[in-house]
Parts: sequence; structure tokens; C-alpha cells
Amino acid sequence: MMNRLTKLALGLALPIALLASGPAMAEIRQHSLKFAAANNKGHPQVMGMEKFAELVKEKSGGKIEVKLFPGGVLGGDVQTVSALQGGVIEMTVLNAGILASNVKQFGAVDLPFLFNSGEEADKVMDGAFGTSLMKLLPDTGLVGLAYWELGFRNLTNNRHPVTKLEDIKGLKIRTIQSPIPIELFNSLGANAVPLPYTELYTALETGTVDGQENPAANIINAKFFEVQKYMTITRHQYNPQIVLISKKFWDGLNDEEKAVFEAAATEARDYQRKVSRELDAKAIEEIKKTGMEVAELSPEETQKLRDAVKPLVDKFAAQIGAETVTQLFKELDTVRGK
Repeated sequence: MMNRLTKLALGLALPIALLASGPAMAEIRQHSLKFAAANNKGHPQVMGMEKFAELVKEKSGGKIEVKLFPGGVLGGDVQTVSALQGGVIEMTVLNAGILASNVKQFGAVDLPFLFNSGEEADKVMDGAFGTSLMKLLPDTGLVGLAYWELGFRNLTNNRHPVTKLEDIKGLKIRTIQSPIPIELFNSLGANAVPLPYTELYTALETGTVDGQENPAANIINAKFFEVQKYMTITRHQYNPQIVLISKKFWDGLNDEEKAVFEAAATEARDYQRKVSRELDAKAIEEIKKTGMEVAELSPEETQKLRDAVKPLVDKFAAQIGAETVTQLFKELDTVRGK
């Protein structure tokens, strides 16, 4: 009798155990969504998007399809953020500092000469500081999934070589549509011209602006070398990028579906950063081969740039919020072992 009862109990336990340990895929529904970005195919940003789309497809058992729209075909970054808030586009990836107009604390990541390396930035953005910024986004209709990277920005122009601070004076330099980069170049004596990335090549070609500032991978990917003669390795700013999803879309997902997006964004993050750093080193060599003149600032000249922008750091620290900036520098000290 006991034997029969044991068999019956085991027989009932097995399907229950299978249900408990069965794949979460049973809960995943069909979805199709648009993922937009400003850079062109072949750029590390888009390579990260491609990896993310593959991972989502794999982790959802083919039920969730992420359609990619690179090259700014659905609009510039600021326009795309509005489309996410309205639920017209589901996802984007862009420089985290651009979100300063939505959440002022994001301006902290735009502060000049902030990070000494990409690895240092990773620790800060993946840690408590980056997480605290993401927590402020849902109130604006956005949800942050992970931080990727654009990298260190360098200066190019079409007028003359820039080897010292004084050489920047009077140059019309296109910047991203964010307060700190605008004031950064104005404080260095340039005339900052904020423009969407999608309009930049034409602005350089027509002479609307003399120059621009972007990581080396962008200069190659967008073919800025065709319309620029001089590059200076300034590394004046590091751009972490943030992968965003529309809160309207996010709120309609169940826990299993959300877990797919979160896991894919983090896994793609590690791949994207690796690719970005590998391509940055190669891109500088490629730029030299295009015929552009590449200069590097001496440590003394770099210090002059740092000194020139110190008042800007103090000014924006007050606007961003003392608490946020204090937390950022505290985490930087921890990362540097101070």
C-alpha cells in the first residue's frame, strides 16, 4: 500500500516540479519593436544594437523581434527621446548626458575631463551612481536598461592645426544638444553650435561650422575625414551611452519579458564596450591614413584646457545638484583607490 502511495505522490510531484522549473518562455508573448539610433551601421553603437537584437530573439525563443533603425532615419536623439516618451518608438541608445534636459542630474556625466579611462567609467556607471540616475527616469516616461559607451571625444576642424588652447579661439564647433558641451567650447574661446548629429556632415561640408568633436570611431564611420583636415586628440569628454526603453511599452511587459530585455542589454553592454575600445584604437590609425593631420596635446596644454574649464565644472555642479556631483566624485575616488 505504502509503495503505491509513494508512486502516486511521485507521479503527482513530477509534473508540479516540471512546471516550477520549466522555461519562463511559456510566459513570453509575441512582440515587435523599433530600436533607433543616430550612428550608422558598422559603428560600435550599432554593433551593440545588433548583438542586443540577437540576444532578445534567442532569450525569447524567437517571440520578441527587435527591428533596428540606425543612421538617424527616425530622427535625431532629442526627437527620438520624445518619440519614446510618447510610445511611438520603443527603444533608443544615446549619450547619457543628453538626458540632462529631462533629468538635470544626468548632466554630471558630461563634465569635462571626468574619467581617465573607459574601465573607470564602467565601474562608476555600473555601480551605485549610474543606478541612482536610472531610478530618476521612469517619472519622465523612460526606463534605462544599461550603460554602453561612445567613448572619448576629440576635436577636428577645417581651418588650422590645434596644438594649444589659443588655437581653439574663434572656431565654430558643432556640439551635441546639451548645456555642458556648449558652454565647454564657449569657455575655450570657440563658438559652440549645437546641432543634431544627423545634420553634422552637411554642416561641415557647407562650412556652416568649422569643426566638431566626437570619438575617433565616429570620425571614420560618418566619413568626417572627407570634410575635415585636422584632428587633435583632446579626450576632453567621455560619453557613456544609455540604452532606453519607452515606459509605455515597458509597463505592458510581464516580468519574464522584462527579464529578457534586462539580460540582453547587460550582455550586449560587455560586447559593445569591448568592440568600442578595440575600434577606437584602430580608428586613429585609419584617420591618419585618410590624410588628416593628427596632433596630440602636450600634458602642459591639456592642463591649460583643464584649468580653463574649472569654472564651468563649479557652475554646473551647482545646477546639477551638489549631492549628485559629490556622490560622483566620491565614487571616482573609491574606484581610484583614494
